[in-house]
Amino acid sequence: MSDLAALLPDLSTTSWLLVVLGALIVGFSKTALPGAGTLAAGAFALAMPAKESTAALLLLLILGDMTALWVYRREPDWRTLVRLLPSAMVGVIIGVFFFAAVDDTTVRVTIGVILLALVTLTLVRRAQAARRTAAQAEPSDGPLATRAEQASGSRKGTAATAQGIGYGLLGGFTTMVANAAGPVMSLYLLMMRMPVLTFLGTSAWFFAVINLFKLPFSAGLGLFTAETLAMDALLVPVVLLAAFAGAKVARRISQSVFDKLVLSLTVLAAIGLLIP
Repeated sequence: MSDLAALLPDLSTTSWLLVVLGALIVGFSKTALPGAGTLAAGAFALAMPAKESTAALLLLLILGDMTALWVYRREPDWRTLVRLLPSAMVGVIIGVFFFAAVDDTTVRVTIGVILLALVTLTLVRRAQAARRTAAQAEPSDGPLATRAEQASGSRKGTAATAQGIGYGLLGGFTTMVANAAGPVMSLYLLMMRMPVLTFLGTSAWFFAVINLFKLPFSAGLGLFTAETLAMDALLVPVVLLAAFAGAKVARRISQSVFDKLVLSLTVLAAIGLLIP
């Protein structure tokens, strides 16, 4: 233990509180509210240099991914994952070059603008869908049920595939440059109208694959240090405890509350990235 303490980064008390808070958010977000993960990225970025914080957070995210997989391993929508993962991997590679070429401010502002644009698009589409449903509603349950089934099928057709590719690219890009793909992917899964547990299972599998895919690129950029590894080792119990608590909460939360929390956290994350 003394050897581990000697390797820990020299952080102030405030910075230590921030990284502990970030670790709690990582665990909780992985099993309850995926959109909250960007708040952890913000806490780590405030506590330590930006590039070091990205690497330190990545390792904790992978731990959270493994925990979420254990909890929700039977819950994912495999068709959605097939749509998202290939383009997300391309997005990661694009993000590697972008990360190496620009400064931290540009990264934060770019992602913040993307998130706000996606939230706006999601809300507009929901309003349009609500208007269409109201206009087509009939007294008989039969035609309305049929239209609902057709609408669900269309979401899972060509349009959903194209949207999946676009969101996958954005998710891969944002996760590589700032560990900020949680809100991007949450908006896509929210748009697909997934039940809470399917949402969480699909998110768990997506990030488990993509964060492991990112690992060699982050190592190649020289982002890992002995200090960040030692700090992460100390934070492992914090992540696991928060993940356990999140799993308990997720099974009790209503769909409408879950949807509103995801959208609200995405907006907060975007605003936090835009504030200098």
